[in-house]
Amino acid sequence: MYSILLFVKLEKTDKYFSTRKKAGVLMKRDGHIHTPFCPHGTQDSLDSYIEKAIKSGFTDISFTEHAPLPSSFVDPTPEQDSGMRLEEMPPYIDAIQQAKDAYKNDIRIRLGLEIDYIRGYEKETQAFLDEYGPVLDDSILSVHFLESAGQFYCMDFSKEVFMELSRKMGSVEAVYSQYYDAVESSILAELGAFKPKRIGHPTLVHKFQLAHGEQIDDSLRIKALFNRIKEAGMEIDMNGAGFSKPDCLEPYPPFPYIDYAKSLFIPLVFGSDAHSANGLHKHYEKFYT
Repeated sequence: MYSILLFVKLEKTDKYFSTRKKAGVLMKRDGHIHTPFCPHGTQDSLDSYIEKAIKSGFTDISFTEHAPLPSSFVDPTPEQDSGMRLEEMPPYIDAIQQAKDAYKNDIRIRLGLEIDYIRGYEKETQAFLDEYGPVLDDSILSVHFLESAGQFYCMDFSKEVFMELSRKMGSVEAVYSQYYDAVESSILAELGAFKPKRIGHPTLVHKFQLAHGEQIDDSLRIKALFNRIKEAGMEIDMNGAGFSKPDCLEPYPPFPYIDYAKSLFIPLVFGSDAHSANGLHKHYEKFYT
């Protein structure tokens, strides 16, 4: 049923935006936005996000809520609130579909998810995508969880967790190395026909770079990663959230690597990674001046 509704609504929306494009209207897109369904975000309404996007001149937005984690995976965050609960998926889908219909003449709204890639949980992740992938317009594949000595850590949860993980692994550099290994594994992973096409915040491991204070030269790893993305025909989430993180102060990925991605002709999709209406489209102007 969802697939049929999606086809009808997208057909109408695509005709509208085709007309807008021919008329010379600037197409502004934010491809990474969270919602009131985010258990660690705000309760700002979908309408507040959408109306701000329209007011800001955006013509294309993706709601990409944190998908439910695999059922056999234990969320290591204190509140275990890294993703939606599975029972929230139907109301989430309904809410975005209703918003798409309500605003179809004003803005293109894509129904999406941010999917966690967790090593060892590929089969469960594929099973989830096989079930819900047909209704999605957009999706992002991200790495947040890293394993050390049989225990998973949410690497980007806090600088304290990051430093604890660094001690467990033996060095900050070891965390960087495992992070890039995991992102590379996500690119290569067999996750079925509905595997996300965009890699989320590919240098998220930089989030606490000013807190640990070490100069890690990861340029070769990033370039190798981007070549993998190119070979796989995937996109990059050009994520502005790092600018707002006091221990990062740069985008994910940093500008030199955005230029490198452009040299490889990898599609780049701006994402504010907003977890509130106030954060929507933040730092967009830094990428498009």
